[in-house]
Amino acid sequence: MSIVVIGVNQRTGPLSLLERVSVSPKDLAKAITGLVSRANVREAVVVSTCNRTEVYAVAELFHGAYADIRDFFCELGGIDPEELHPHLYSQHDAAAVTHLFEVASGLDSAVLGETEILGQVRNAWESAQAEGGAKATLNLLFRHALETGKRARTETAISRSTTSVSHAAVEMAAERLGSLIDRRVLVVGAGEMGEGVAVALSGAGVTDIVVTNRTHERAVTLAQRVHGSVEPYGNLADALGRAEVLVTCSRADTVVVDAELLERARENVTSPLLIIDIAVPRNVSPGVATCLGVTLLDLDDLRDWAAKGIEHRAHEAVHVRAIVQEEVERFFVDVTSRQAAPLVSMLHERAEIVRQAETLRFASKLGALDEAQRAAVEALTKGIVAKLLHRPSVQLKEGAGTSQGERNAAAMRDLFDLS
Repeated sequence: MSIVVIGVNQRTGPLSLLERVSVSPKDLAKAITGLVSRANVREAVVVSTCNRTEVYAVAELFHGAYADIRDFFCELGGIDPEELHPHLYSQHDAAAVTHLFEVASGLDSAVLGETEILGQVRNAWESAQAEGGAKATLNLLFRHALETGKRARTETAISRSTTSVSHAAVEMAAERLGSLIDRRVLVVGAGEMGEGVAVALSGAGVTDIVVTNRTHERAVTLAQRVHGSVEPYGNLADALGRAEVLVTCSRADTVVVDAELLERARENVTSPLLIIDIAVPRNVSPGVATCLGVTLLDLDDLRDWAAKGIEHRAHEAVHVRAIVQEEVERFFVDVTSRQAAPLVSMLHERAEIVRQAETLRFASKLGALDEAQRAAVEALTKGIVAKLLHRPSVQLKEGAGTSQGERNAAAMRDLFDLS
């Protein structure tokens, strides 16, 4: 049995490919059930963000699982295997565990040390649990991953300064324009990314924040939080005509702003418009860049911009990698100790059968005891059994995965006739 990860991320594939293999929240349940229904995939978690789409799986055979998950990506994006192959990465066992822990710690992000990824990993795990995709092995793995991500952020400075895509987008806009103070900023999307953008704008001193979203109530809630205003989604063209900065981050499956809409909205507007599209799939058509007075930036531009600031936190990455290595080792210790659990359970079950049989054999001699005395005998015999089995149980767990542990386990099976 192997733990494997197969995926495409911001380093291995272009944004156009990431868009095609992105899994929206509404399609996540279907993706998980589809994966675990395949012959070689026993468990599966799908992590799909603006920077990556990855499948973590438990498989009996690596090559069989690779083929199943590759086919999943091909079907998802309507891609031929030959087109996908150069951009697909795969790792298994210790390398796969290390990769996930680095992802959760922010080491594998376009913005080094970003904080958003930890919540995204948690959400992916919870979704897989709800659909029956994550069971014993992946539940243990993702619990350790979240613990690793928390350690990285509490014990190092990896997440100081610019630590999210939404925050980076606001900083990039401010750098482009010199300042965002007194600028009218339109935010399209009120989900997690939209919230991050709006809060970052407010923190940067922007006082004219307009929020629009397909679900009006979410836009209202977010606008209230940052003391902004709401534009009904149906009035997007009007809002575009008044905006000086547009940040798009909705999870729409289709383009929200195209050149025709933008030209119509800004027909009588001469002031420039800066657009930053951090959505996957993209909310803004690339053709918008040809519109007069419009500057369009997307995730590729953001990654290039963020790369300039990596050196400020790069020395912290060394400490985070040390934490990741410690946690990988701790994970495998936990895995091996759990491998001993069935044998320990069998040992205790066999002892309990013997204890109950002996208690029953002496039932006639204990008949004169009252209820309290019988309870005392029950507690006494259980306590003796527990104390006698404590040390052998500890030895089995501590030795799991070692040659000595294998010898101890074999001896235990022989001595107690545990099949």
